[in-house]
Amino acid sequence: MTVYSGPVFEMAVNQFNVIANHLEIPMDERDRILMPKRAVTVSCPIHRDDGTVAVFEGYRVQHHLTMGPTKGGTRFAPTVDIGEVGALAIWMSWKCALAGLPYGGAKGGVNVDLSKLSKRELESLSRRYMQEMIPFVGPHTDVMAPDMGTNEQVMAWFMDTYSMYQGQTVTEIVTGKPVANGGTLGRREATGRGVAHLSKRVMKELNITPNQATAVVQGFGNVGSYAALELHHYGLKITGISDHTGALYDANGLDIPALMRHTSAHGSIAGFSNQLAFDPADVLTLPCTVLVPAALERVIDAKVAENLKCRILAEGANGPTTPDADLVLDKRRDEVFVIPDILCNSGGVVVSYFEWVQDLQQLFWEEEEVMRREYKLLDRAFDQMLLRASTDKISHRTAAMAIGVEKVRAAKNTRGLFP
Repeated sequence: MTVYSGPVFEMAVNQFNVIANHLEIPMDERDRILMPKRAVTVSCPIHRDDGTVAVFEGYRVQHHLTMGPTKGGTRFAPTVDIGEVGALAIWMSWKCALAGLPYGGAKGGVNVDLSKLSKRELESLSRRYMQEMIPFVGPHTDVMAPDMGTNEQVMAWFMDTYSMYQGQTVTEIVTGKPVANGGTLGRREATGRGVAHLSKRVMKELNITPNQATAVVQGFGNVGSYAALELHHYGLKITGISDHTGALYDANGLDIPALMRHTSAHGSIAGFSNQLAFDPADVLTLPCTVLVPAALERVIDAKVAENLKCRILAEGANGPTTPDADLVLDKRRDEVFVIPDILCNSGGVVVSYFEWVQDLQQLFWEEEEVMRREYKLLDRAFDQMLLRASTDKISHRTAAMAIGVEKVRAAKNTRGLFP
């Protein structure tokens, strides 16, 4: 029996079992490596603007604290449940270990439809959620970050709430904060930049010239938009994008800077152009050099995988590809180069780590230094993944996850079992 359920958690378990079988991990070790250390469910009551009281359910899952504090985002979305949060925490553990960060994985969230909250109600919910989490988090226990539905402002409210209870400013309790509140330069762009940087690395491996390449981005939020912008700067034509309101396509290349200005002003791509409107259901299978799924989990199933027309699949979202799709892509290794999510989107947690370090030291870096260090860690992890995949003749996802799982397993085994 387990409190975790649902398709996303089942996907995380299936992926782990593939890796555990590959590494020949004994059955009696597996649950200790896989199952989260701690799960917290809280009720978050707030006063609505009309004077009524509403209660929202919040969660936080800490996968393991073997290698340091846990680290992970907090999402506010109507899809959030304990199973989804648990899966995301597990993936974050493998991601941090692969990148060489001194963290275990964590994830949190509140089940809420943000379109039905005013800004004041959002602030109340953010502060109440952090207040409920105070007994379970801390700069050396669990460090929060933004995710779907949260942003720099929510992180500032989190930090302020925690600090008020501590009687002093504790900037290192969250990352992804505004620079004015102890955030780091380059954090907002970090995940998208990392996706683009690794895509460029693969293009170099495949002898593809960037200014002769195209890209399609599914999901034009923080990750997708900055990935698109950076790929645009590298010289690629971004021919297709989509978000929750629709999709746009232009074979000659979309104006990405103009689209970013539009979404910044209006919150979505809706209204940018009627002439370029396109069916969102067809975005993932558009012909392109680089495909960036940067929206939700499980959008690429076996059928979509069979119909992908990209040369590089750069997974900006967490868990966009199902295990069934992985079986298809494994047979298409010579056609589609997969950059798995735990590597491809790890630029965000890498720069979050830099923010945490800077806050602890109270010594801050220039943006160029942040970017240089980010790309150095991403390149190291990429090289390790390629070597492992080539040596063991396995897929890139299996190689990346095997490295992460091995590191967590080794740390647990050398520390032993207490008491």
